[in-house]
Amino acid sequence: MYTSIRSFFHVSNQTHLLSNEDMQQTFENLGENRIISYVDYFSYPYVWNYYRDITNQFPDGLFTCVREVSLFDERPFEHEFFIRIAEAFSLLEKLSVHNRTPQQQQQLINNKKNLSLIEYPHLTELDCNCVHDDYIK
Repeated sequence: MYTSIRSFFHVSNQTHLLSNEDMQQTFENLGENRIISYVDYFSYPYVWNYYRDITNQFPDGLFTCVREVSLFDERPFEHEFFIRIAEAFSLLEKLSVHNRTPQQQQQLINNKKNLSLIEYPHLTELDCNCVHDDYIK
């Protein structure tokens, strides 16, 4: 059996960065399984125009050069999250959403509670092929 684990994270304290050996020791209790790890540290010296796989844990900030965003999570994206995305990416042109979990706030919408309109003034492409029906509504 083959299992792959991929993680991306921002490292603010670079005094102790994990090595491949550190990662292998993390999984040493898995018995006779062969563990191959690869740790790569890189930085972006250029301005981002694409931000990929944003989750609900997305930190607030302004990304004035980003034009394309993809959202991915197994927990629902609620209305407030889409407001934060609109504020963080003011020049967003392409948005891709991947989330098959129903929204919890959909009950409020069905009960006639009006949610504020979210505007994406530069949006020209919206990909909602991998979403729960709640996101289409």
